[in-house]
Amino acid sequence: KRNGMIGTIYSMGLALQTLEVTRKFYAPRKWDCTQAFSVVYAHDYQQPMVIAQVLPALVGRSYLDVAGLDCAATKDMSPSRQLPLSPKLGTHGVPRVSIQVHYSITNTLQGKHFHYSTTVTVPSGSTLLQVMEVAAEENPQNFSFQTEQTSWGPYVTSIHGLAGSTDDRTYWQFLSAGNALEEGVGTYKPQNGEHIQAVFSTY
Repeated sequence: KRNGMIGTIYSMGLALQTLEVTRKFYAPRKWDCTQAFSVVYAHDYQQPMVIAQVLPALVGRSYLDVAGLDCAATKDMSPSRQLPLSPKLGTHGVPRVSIQVHYSITNTLQGKHFHYSTTVTVPSGSTLLQVMEVAAEENPQNFSFQTEQTSWGPYVTSIHGLAGSTDDRTYWQFLSAGNALEEGVGTYKPQNGEHIQAVFSTY
């Protein structure tokens, strides 16, 4: 229904594992396996947790197969049979074009309401987290923020001194063109001229 996307890009790995394991219970063409895998192939995964969930599906396995693995048989595998590591392409000496990203923070939910906007210049390919860091560096009074590290990457806990709360079911939601981002601040890479909104929200 969503061009192969199941949930969000983060849930694709577990969804593909589940559907592959239970495929005999689905009628033919109930879900388009090829279309779903094309979504995964097209995405540049960065977070180790997400990669760990996607990899088994890419080789037709699931976490359930771990119990049946014969580690002794693979321990003595010759180097020629092991998968080669892809060399990392170097980017030294390649100039990065600067882009401008519009960034705003809004709270109309709790306490004293506020709305602040800024435009920051960052190298092309910068993550949203880097955009936020530049904004906070240029104007710490308005755009200071805090994060906590999770297995899914950095999670923004507060902006402008206002923190989300599980008790109040509040959090900072990030949007582009009115749509919620499907990636975290540590991996999402805004485009030139894009407007990113951080809106204090409830769930």
